[in-house]
Amino acid sequence: MYEAQKLGIKYLTAAVTLFGVMILFGLLSSLYYLFPGMLYNVFDFSMSKTLHIDTLVIWLLMGLIGAIYYYLPKELEQEVVGIKLGNLAFWVFCVSVALVALTFLFVQYGEANEFSLWFINQGRKYVEAPRWAAVGITAIMLVFSYNIIATCVKAKHKMTGILWVLCLDLVPLVVVYLDAFPADTNLSRDLYWWWWLVHMWVESTWEVLIGCIMAWVLMDVMGTSRRIVETWLYIEVMLVLGAGILGLGHHYFWIGTPEYWLSIGGFFSALEPLPLLGMVVHAVYDAGMHRLKTGNRPAYFWITTEAFLNFIGAGVWGFMMTLPQINMFSHGTQWTASHGHFAFYGAYVCGIIAVLYVAKQRVSGVQTMGGNRWKWAYGFLNIGMLGMVMGLLLAGMAQAFFERAAGGSTLMAYTVASENPWFTSGIWARTGFGFMFALGYVLLIIDLLKAPVPQKESAALPPVGHAQPEPA
Repeated sequence: MYEAQKLGIKYLTAAVTLFGVMILFGLLSSLYYLFPGMLYNVFDFSMSKTLHIDTLVIWLLMGLIGAIYYYLPKELEQEVVGIKLGNLAFWVFCVSVALVALTFLFVQYGEANEFSLWFINQGRKYVEAPRWAAVGITAIMLVFSYNIIATCVKAKHKMTGILWVLCLDLVPLVVVYLDAFPADTNLSRDLYWWWWLVHMWVESTWEVLIGCIMAWVLMDVMGTSRRIVETWLYIEVMLVLGAGILGLGHHYFWIGTPEYWLSIGGFFSALEPLPLLGMVVHAVYDAGMHRLKTGNRPAYFWITTEAFLNFIGAGVWGFMMTLPQINMFSHGTQWTASHGHFAFYGAYVCGIIAVLYVAKQRVSGVQTMGGNRWKWAYGFLNIGMLGMVMGLLLAGMAQAFFERAAGGSTLMAYTVASENPWFTSGIWARTGFGFMFALGYVLLIIDLLKAPVPQKESAALPPVGHAQPEPA
C-alpha cells in the first residue's frame, strides 16, 4: 500500500470512531426531550447538542479526507507529495478534536469576551469550537490541499477529469471556511455570511468531494466507465455553481434580505442532489449488462443507498419545507431536524461507509466480499435512520400546525404543542429508532473488524480498482 493509503485508513478509522461519539451524544440529546430535568446543572442539553452536531461535521470531514488520500495514489499510480506533513496534520487534527471535546465537556461556557472566543466557545452553530481550533482546521485544510494539488502538478500528464474537479473544489473548500472567523455584531449580516459557511462549505464543496469519491467507488466496485462518472461530475459542478448559490437563498427568508429571495431560494435548492442520483442510476444501468455482479457487495449496496437517500433526504425532504409559504411554519421545528438527519446521512454517511468496505477489502486482500454479516448493520442503520426521520417529521408537523399555524408562535402555543400526542409520539419514536441506529453502528464496527466473508460466486467485473475499458 502507498503511504497515502495508510494515512487515508488512519483518517477513516478516526472518522468511524467519532461516528460512534456522535451517536452517543445524539442519543443523550434525544433523552433530554423525554426527561427535561435530566443532568440538570451537570451537563446541559445545549452542550450535548453542540457535541452531537460538531462531531458530525468533524467525522464526516475526516472521512472525506481519508477517502481522498486512499484513492489519490491509485488514480495517479504514485505516492502523494508531502505525505509526512499530511501525517503530522492528521495527529494535530486528532489532538485538537480531543482538546475541544474536553473543553465542551468540562468548561462549556465562559464570559462574553475575547478570551472565551479564542479558547472556550465561539457560540456560532456548527462552528462553536474556539477560534484556535478554527485556525488549526484552516491549517489542516491547507496542508491537505497542498498534498493534493502538488501531487497533481507533479503527475500532470496523468490528470483526469475527476482530479481537475477535485483540485478546483479545494479552493472554495478553504476559502469558504474563513467565514467561521468573523464575529459581526449585526445579527442579520452575521447570519447572512454564516449561511454561506453552512450551505456552501458543508452542503456544496463537500457535495463535490463526495461526488469525486463516488466516481472512484463506482469505477472500483462496479467497473463503471470513467466517461459516465466524469460526465455526471461535470453536471454536478455546474449545478453547485448555479443552483447551489441561488438555492442558498432559502436560508435568507427571515434575516432581512430582499423579498425576491423567497421565490429564487425556494425553487433552486432542490436541484443539487440530482447529479449524484444520475451518476449512480447510469452506473447501475451500465452494470446491468453485466448482471450487476460486483467484487464488493457491501460497498455496492452502500453507494447505491447513498445516491437514493441523498436525493430523497436532501432533495425531496428539503424541497418539502423550503418553499417560503411552508418554511414560515416549519423553520426551526423538528421538521428541520428530520431533513437534516436524512440529508447528512444520505449525502455523506452512506458514501463514507462504502469507502470503509473498499478499504477493508484492500487491507484483507480478498478478491470478493459478500456474506450476510454486513446486512445486519446495513438493515439496522437504515431502518433506524428512516424511523428517526419519520418520528422527527411527525413531531415537526405537529409543531408547525399547533404551535405556528394555529397557535401563532406564542409561548403558550409552544407549550401546548410540546404536550401534543403527535409531538410526544414522534419524539419517543426518534429515541427508540435512535437506539436501533446505535445497534447498527455496533454491528458495523464488528463487521469491519472481522475477517471478510468471500462471495460464493466470483464477480464478472474486473478486479477491484480497475474500471471497464472504454468501448471502441
